[in-house]
Amino acid sequence: MQISIRLFAGLAEAIGSQVLDFQVAEPQVTAGKLKELLSASYPEAAGQISVSMVAIDREYAPEDTVISGSSEVALIPPVSGGEPTPEEGSTQNGLYTVTEQPLRTEDILDKVLDKDHGASLVFVGTTREMTGDERTEALHYEAYVPMALSKFEEIGREVMERWQARCAISHRIGHVGLKEASVVIAVSTPHRDACYEASRFAIEELKRMVPIWKKDLGASSEEWKGADKAYRDNWPIISQ
Repeated sequence: MQISIRLFAGLAEAIGSQVLDFQVAEPQVTAGKLKELLSASYPEAAGQISVSMVAIDREYAPEDTVISGSSEVALIPPVSGGEPTPEEGSTQNGLYTVTEQPLRTEDILDKVLDKDHGASLVFVGTTREMTGDERTEALHYEAYVPMALSKFEEIGREVMERWQARCAISHRIGHVGLKEASVVIAVSTPHRDACYEASRFAIEELKRMVPIWKKDLGASSEEWKGADKAYRDNWPIISQ
């Protein structure tokens, strides 16, 4: 059986391809077994493969999930490297977007305004210059766009169910300079307390489970961010 696997950042760099057509001798293979086979075939990338998660048809998959030849498979690393060709996308309703273009907060806010809502908030994440003693000149973002959009929709549905809130999310990919917005989340609700809660929930869930990576471009070095304890502790936990 041949499985087509999408790879990102450090994995794509180590294996030398963003899409890997991988041949499996068995007629069936689980997500966990696939990682074992990939690690054996690409020992130089085994460390990254071991800490990555398998996504099947744009959902995180437990290791005992069976993969078919028709499945859309991706290997999702917690932190990575490489410079893929940017890919943009938007959901059909226009509420959720991944784009190379600058983000316009007023346009994103307008998507959630409601005549019956008395509160609205816009969260804007921007590139800062200093992190401790480290200086940043710009950030570079990469995303698994179809799955990122699916997870944005998932966040939006939960925001609606828990707070009766409207939500719109837009995220940049590619080069994002100092003071430029990398993510904008707009939320509106009938009352302000729920609006604060829904907005905080949306950004924390985005950071926890959406397959987006960032590379810190400094004056003398480049480093992918995310492999700290907080990031690993928030990596999605798939129930068996």
